[in-house]
This record gives sequence, structure tokens and C-alpha cells, in this order.
Amino acid sequence: MNSLTVSISPHVKNRESVPKIMWTVIACLMPVLILSFILYGWRVLALTGISVASCVAVEAACQRLMKRKIRISDGSAVLTGILMAFVLPPGLPLHFPILGAVMAIFIGKQLMGGLGYNIFNPALLARAFLMVTFPALMTTAWILPTPLTELGYPGQWIAALNGMPAVDAVTSATPLGVLSEQGAEAFRNRFGSGLGLYGSFFIGYKPGCIGETSGLLLLIGGLVLMIKKYISWHIPVSMLGTIALLTWIFGGDTLFSGDPLLAVLSGGAILGAFFMATDYVTSPSNKMSQLIFGMAIGALTVLIRLKGGYPEGVCYAILLVNPLSTVLDGWFKRQRFSPAPEPKPEVKAEPNPEVKAEAKEDPKPESKEEPKPESKSDDKSEAKAESKEEPSASDKAETRSADEVNASSNADDKEGGAK
Repeated sequence: MNSLTVSISPHVKNRESVPKIMWTVIACLMPVLILSFILYGWRVLALTGISVASCVAVEAACQRLMKRKIRISDGSAVLTGILMAFVLPPGLPLHFPILGAVMAIFIGKQLMGGLGYNIFNPALLARAFLMVTFPALMTTAWILPTPLTELGYPGQWIAALNGMPAVDAVTSATPLGVLSEQGAEAFRNRFGSGLGLYGSFFIGYKPGCIGETSGLLLLIGGLVLMIKKYISWHIPVSMLGTIALLTWIFGGDTLFSGDPLLAVLSGGAILGAFFMATDYVTSPSNKMSQLIFGMAIGALTVLIRLKGGYPEGVCYAILLVNPLSTVLDGWFKRQRFSPAPEPKPEVKAEPNPEVKAEAKEDPKPESKEEPKPESKSDDKSEAKAESKEEPSASDKAETRSADEVNASSNADDKEGGAK
């Protein structure tokens, strides 16, 4: 009996749990981490390992100091550490993830109440903090990917897709940075054009943050989460669709001349759509709210990319829309309408037939009740009149004789009733 858990209803039977969901998402991100290690070397594993260890240590310390149950085994701190590393340039100094872990776990999560109470995505909050504090390093610490000649047959295949010699390596500047700062012509000169460019970016051979490499692997991981119903399609599809549509309309030299596919494959759009914007705590739960949530993130991303001073806008777009998740759920909450209940007709309670039978067999004499005074005011006025005027001796005698006559008449009535 002690092994049973008693909780408040409703009771839902489900094999899924927070640790299982967290570790499944982590498993879906591992192929991207492996590819980043192949492209950028040991710094990828070092930054990711320090980020995960820092997040777990900060969370355990915070829970111990705040006298909460230590829950580092649920995988939420590990996932935050991996996602934080995925949005950092691979050339950053190794102490940066420690600073980011303090902001992500202590400020963005534990001070707000812990898992389930944070308003902003912790990993993106850490990136925004590092971006504001160290803007030069965060925008220049890129590493050249490994030359295609050292990747063997996969490198030759990527080179053939992109139509460039296998001995060349792409520039260390990010595609969005080159496009924003130097224009479309410089972008085509450095990264190529046509289907080969899309194939190279889709596979993942491009400079950028650790987790922004392969759109293919990110899509596979997102589809796994959809199949297991950990996330729905509403936020990723609406976000990526809005980015593609608005870039096509406003992203070119003239209206309707932008490159929507390049906008989706460049930067952190796919990573943000499937693994950042779909965070359970900071995203809406209603389907219509999720569609509007994703469209708002996509619109802000395009606005920051085209008009802002920073070439990538996914991080800030998600953080700006995170506080609106509760508001959107409140706006599109399903209302239940039901007609007002009709008044029920009054049903007079019939006496018990057994009681009726007993009343017929043993009738009892009816008791006469004296009439009650009509109102309290009359009683008070009569009492005042009696208190003011005392009855005379003759009045008292008449009252006594009347009482005696009434008593005798009552006695005769009782005798007649008994006969």
C-alpha cells in the first residue's frame, strides 16, 4: 500500500515522462553534433561538454541553495547545455559557456521558479546575453570547415553538388553575414549558386554556429519528434513558411525577387523552428495559437534580417514572442456554450399511503389554535394602551365572567365530540 501514489484527478495513463522526452530530444540532436565535430574539430566537443557540465552544476547548486529537490537527472539541464552550445560560434573561448550557463539556468530558469515556470527559452537567453556582452567575438569567432579533400568520398560528393573544386574550403564568414554586409554578388562569388548551393547548405557544409550545419539532420530529428507526438507541425511549418514567404516578397532588389529557400537553409531557422520555438514551457498549447506564434517568430526574423543591424534574427524573434504564449492561449481558448437549464416544475409531495391508513384508523381530535395577532405593530399599540390605561374593577369582573362562559362552552364541545 505504501507504493501507491495518490494524486488529484483527472488521471491520465501515459508512458511518456519529462526525462524520457528530454533524453529523446537529446538523442535527436546527436547526429548534428557529430557532423559539427567532423567539420570544425575538437573545439565543438569541448564547448558542448563545458556547456552541459556548467548547466548541470549550476542547476544542482541552485536547487540545493533554494532547498528544492535536485532534479538534474531529468535531462532538462543537459538539453539546455546542448542547445546553448549549438547557438554559439565554434571559435569562442572555452569559458564562454560557463557565463552562459549562469544566465540560462540561474537567471532564466531557477529564479523564475524552475522547470515549467520560465518565461524565456534559457538557451536563447544565454546567447542574447553573450551577444550583448561580447558582440565582437560572437560575430567573428567562426572556423573554416574541414576541406572537402579530407572528408573522402562524402567531400567529393558535396563538391560535385556545389560545382566547386574539392581542394577549396568555404570562407569563414556566415552566409547571412556575407549577404547582409556585402550583397548578393559577393555571396554568389563565395558560396556559388544554383542547386549545388542548396544541396551543400542542406547537407551542412557551410560556416555557422555549431548546431546550424545540416538542415537534413535537423529535419530528420524534427520529424522523429513529430512522429512520437512530442511536438506538432504547427509552429515549425508556420515559422518556416512565413520566413520563406516574406523573404520572397521583400528579400530581393525588387518585390517578389527574394530567395526563400536560401533564407530557410541559412542560419538557425530550422534549428529554431524544431528545437527552440517548440519548447513546451515557452510556447502555446492551442493549435491556432501555435500557428500565430510561429508566424510572429517568422515575421520578426525576416524583419531583423533585412532591416536590423544583426544578420540573424531567429534568437531575438523567439525571445520577443515567448511572453505572448500565455496571451495567445487565452485569446483562442475554446469556449463551452450550453443552454440555460429549464426550471423544473414543482412537484407536490404526496403523503405516504401508510400514514393515510393510520390516520383513518385512529382519528385524533383536531386542536383548535387561537388566532394570531395580525401584526406586531397592533400588539405594540395594544400593549402601550394597556400600560397607559388600567382596567377598572367592573371591566375585570366582566372579563372573568366571559372567561368562565368560554371555558364551560369548550367543555360542552369536548363532551359532545367524545359522544
